[in-house]
Amino acid sequence: MEFQPDNRLKLLQCGVEYFPALLAAIDAAEREIFLESYIFADDDVGRAVAAALARAAQRGVLVQVLVDGFGGGEFPRTLAPEMQADGVRVLIYRPEIASLRGRFRLKRHRLRRLHRKLAVIDCQVAFVGGINIESDFNVPGHTAPRYDFAVQVEGPLVAAVRGTMVRVWEIVVWANFRHRYRVGQLDTPAPVASTAAPGQGQRAALLIRDNLRHRRDIPEAYLEAIAAAQQEVVIANAYFLPGRRLRHALMDAAQRGVSVIVLLQGRVEYRLQHYATQALYGALLAAGVRIFEYRASFLHAKVGVVDGVWATVGSANMDPFSLLLAREANVVAHDRPFAAELRERLGEALGEDAREVRANDWRRLGLVARGLRWTAYYMVRIGLSLVGLGDRY
Repeated sequence: MEFQPDNRLKLLQCGVEYFPALLAAIDAAEREIFLESYIFADDDVGRAVAAALARAAQRGVLVQVLVDGFGGGEFPRTLAPEMQADGVRVLIYRPEIASLRGRFRLKRHRLRRLHRKLAVIDCQVAFVGGINIESDFNVPGHTAPRYDFAVQVEGPLVAAVRGTMVRVWEIVVWANFRHRYRVGQLDTPAPVASTAAPGQGQRAALLIRDNLRHRRDIPEAYLEAIAAAQQEVVIANAYFLPGRRLRHALMDAAQRGVSVIVLLQGRVEYRLQHYATQALYGALLAAGVRIFEYRASFLHAKVGVVDGVWATVGSANMDPFSLLLAREANVVAHDRPFAAELRERLGEALGEDAREVRANDWRRLGLVARGLRWTAYYMVRIGLSLVGLGDRY
């Protein structure tokens, strides 16, 4: 992993910070806007973003939107037609999996997703994180926002974000070769330099996960940082079902005296995965890993801080679907102020909105409850085995 210097990174927490920044950048665009999202919802936030993109297209800005065929299953029938009528270029990543037939055919390639949440405007500013284009408050019964993060980037790293978005767009264009959005229509502007003074910016890298050369970049970055940790590892992850190497790395760090804290989903969203995760609690707690469950709303973050200097924000969960099947993107920063801010935000959630799970809580569950959780875990493993990935878990 090669860190690029002289970037400006701004941490954005939840949609209340993210969407005003994104909309302001879209409204200021002069040349081009690229946006990728797993979900593009037909709600107040989705409609506001769609309207801003349409305004940009109508004033002559090249606007390209790529949405996953599974996560954005309704998007082609809701917001996409009007956006296209206004001049926005829209493509769907693997549109065939939007159908019921595609969703339930258990083959590895059918499970692949575009899970990235990226935007680049005029090659001047980029957004990377875990926040979909949807309202934080669209979950019935919850008044607190969905807990998630993104990072706004200026500087040399923006070109890397733009580059990976262009490559995936080209792949989708050629996969649907009869589509009118030809690659040759896309110009490449020169990257805009960071507003940070030379030597005063932040060191950061873009890590992607794809199904070719970058299959292991994100988990390897986590493994390297955890192995080098001397004081503290703090991870917040929405869907936490790490493979053997990551589990053992966390437990080994705790056993050598590093404070290891994981903040996980406290509310049941996907029942099978939720209980499969809890099956791992006993071994993690026995090794000294501290586990907290977020209770204020749904946790959707995929972030980490190590020793107050290494930090990551992105779309990749520590679960088999993110790390083995999906296209993901994370920013990794080696910068003490940025890491300190993320650690402070996580500390607030740990202190105010989460409950610590202790070893006695696991033991008090009883044999039947623990057995059900292990059943969920092995059901996930069986599913992975059917697509050739069970050996890693």
